[in-house]
Amino acid sequence: MADTSQPHSSRCPAWLREGGLYLIVSGVVTVLKYLLLLFLPRAFAFLPMRDFGYDTAHGGLPYLCAYMTAMVLGECVNFPLQRKYVFRAKGHLARQLLLYALAFIVITCLVNSINCIWVAVAAKFVPDWVYTLGTLFFNGTISAVVFFFVNKRIFPQA
Repeated sequence: MADTSQPHSSRCPAWLREGGLYLIVSGVVTVLKYLLLLFLPRAFAFLPMRDFGYDTAHGGLPYLCAYMTAMVLGECVNFPLQRKYVFRAKGHLARQLLLYALAFIVITCLVNSINCIWVAVAAKFVPDWVYTLGTLFFNGTISAVVFFFVNKRIFPQA
């Protein structure tokens, strides 16, 4: 029988609780973004199919607008969940929101820039399925780990 006389924090290390909740919340938000991407492109169907450096074969401007909207809405859900339930943070809300937005932009741009280089090089040397797995690993796993530690700094506990 487990000893329940000890305080909760000593039975489960904070990083383990935070890490598990972080993965659950991140997974739920990812599913939300996916569901939004199923329907949002129709909401932007009125936009012209223009090639401004974004591949029109994958939806052009309507899809780009839908994608960006889904990402922003997803992060608007993610921020309060991570702050309140995962990291149980207190502190200056506006500062944390600004740091969170800045971190999201910087990390996403860096990861996607590295990913573009990876895909361009890997596509010449390995089969599609290999670099697709590499992309999934890099974007998913590496980003999640980086975001976890950045969020731990942004959301200090009181």
